[in-house]
Formats: sequence, C-alpha cells, structure tokens
Amino acid sequence: MKKITFLFAFMISSSLFISCGNGTGSATSKINKDNLESAKSRDVEIKNGAASITFDSQVFDFGVVNEGEIVETTFKVTNSGNTDLVITDAKVTCGCTVPVWPKKPIKPGQTEDVKVKFNTSGKQNRQQKNITLLTNTETGREILTLKGMVTPKAK
Repeated sequence: MKKITFLFAFMISSSLFISCGNGTGSATSKINKDNLESAKSRDVEIKNGAASITFDSQVFDFGVVNEGEIVETTFKVTNSGNTDLVITDAKVTCGCTVPVWPKKPIKPGQTEDVKVKFNTSGKQNRQQKNITLLTNTETGREILTLKGMVTPKAK
C-alpha cells in the first residue's frame, strides 16, 4: 500500500513539474506585444463607439408605505452616447417587482421611460429592490434601485 501511495504521489508531482513548463519562462514572457497593442487600441475604439446611458435618478426612495400598497415610479433613461442604446432585458430578484422598459433602440440624445411597480404585499420593514438593466453600454448592465420602509399590517 505504501508503494502505491508513493508511486501516486510521484506521478502527481512529476505531472505538476511538466505542466509548469520546467521553469522555461513566465506567462508574461509569452505575450505577443503586437497583439497587446492591437487589443488596447481596439478597446479604445469600442469604448468611444459604445452606447452610453444616463438616468435622472438611479435610486427611488418611496419612504414609508403600508403593506399591500403598490409603489410605482418611472426612471428617465437618456442615451448620452453616439450609437443606439439597446436595453435587452430587465432582471429583478423577485416577482413583487415588475419593470417595463423600452423594447426599441433608443437613439442618441433620446429619453425614454423605465416604469417599475413594486407590490408590498407580504413585504415588511425595510425593503430594497434592484432592477438590473442588460444593455449594450460599456459595462453591459445598469442598476436601478427602489428602497423604503413597509409598515406591516395589523394582526
């Protein structure tokens, strides 16, 4: 049994030595400098041509409401970039929050609405709900937030 354990340990250590390239150089020495410069200039071009988004506000504080009320708000979304802004999806953490966003591309300089409804039924005390917009901006995602306090129903 000891021989098998020793043989197994030897095989693992030798495979690690081989996979590390026998110390023939680091990963940074294997980078093609021309490709690196090309990638940097490509990234600058993409950034300059990417859609850009601005909001009138990214956080809506609905204050204090009673449990069971439906909170509604509208976020103003402006395309501040040089190309069409596309919102492909709006993700929420639960079914109590329902976003409605523009399905058509937003032209540069144009402003559209993202409407959000939050049903407070079954939600009590401090609440914070995030709406993640999936977009064609540089970051690819933008986050809107609803927050406030929900007073529980009397029992």
